[in-house]
Amino acid sequence: MANHKISVRLGQIMGLIAQQGTLTVAELAKTLGVSEETVRRDARQLEERGDVLKLHGSLALPHHVGEAPFERRMRENAESKRSIARAALALVEDGDSLIIDTGTTTSIFAQELRSRRGLTIVTNSSDIARTLATVNGNRVYMAGGELKADNGAAFGPPAVEFISRFRVRHSFISIAALHAIDGPMDMAFEEAELARMALSRSDSRIILSDSSKFGKTALVKVCDFSEINRLYSDEMPPPDLLAALEKAGVKLHVSRAPVSG
Repeated sequence: MANHKISVRLGQIMGLIAQQGTLTVAELAKTLGVSEETVRRDARQLEERGDVLKLHGSLALPHHVGEAPFERRMRENAESKRSIARAALALVEDGDSLIIDTGTTTSIFAQELRSRRGLTIVTNSSDIARTLATVNGNRVYMAGGELKADNGAAFGPPAVEFISRFRVRHSFISIAALHAIDGPMDMAFEEAELARMALSRSDSRIILSDSSKFGKTALVKVCDFSEINRLYSDEMPPPDLLAALEKAGVKLHVSRAPVSG
């Protein structure tokens, strides 16, 4: 009987990792309702069989390791990102004009936008462009520039200059970190530069970010909190970040909790 329970749990672990891409021991233990030590024992067994790999404190399936980093990130916190995207969808009406920068949450948001019609989309993401270009009478403008192999997005001066030509109703950006003191941040200068331009060319400026970014810092600051209007996330921010958002007048939308602001 005990061996049967272990076998079932091993299958559950494999299934959860297949859905999410990577999961920590703590995340698996919480989901399965067992101790972290139990998960570690199971993980050792799966690792010995070659069914999982340990990567920087997380567990992943071997064939997922061969995926591009962007594809792996699309699987991480996918449920939370989907809930954020669905909440943000309420802001968009048929016929709206949008700038959307590259990111896993913005790519999921683009999938949700297929329920809207007649949109004008400006983006540097080939994934977002492909998602929206051939449906519902949309018009999609794709920025040129250096195409990054990781995420299939264009960056550099040509992309920034292209974005600067437009004026839209909403801009939606994703970020790598959201810190109470340092504000929204990205991992690379060119990403922050393009996001900054996207925000400056719209009437309504929105960040889509799951709560895993809260309290973290990255290499380059994107903007001050006062330069955005709304933040969509899956959980309430910690007190210091919440205070900074409220001070700047940012309207907070939490997809798994009551809306503030």
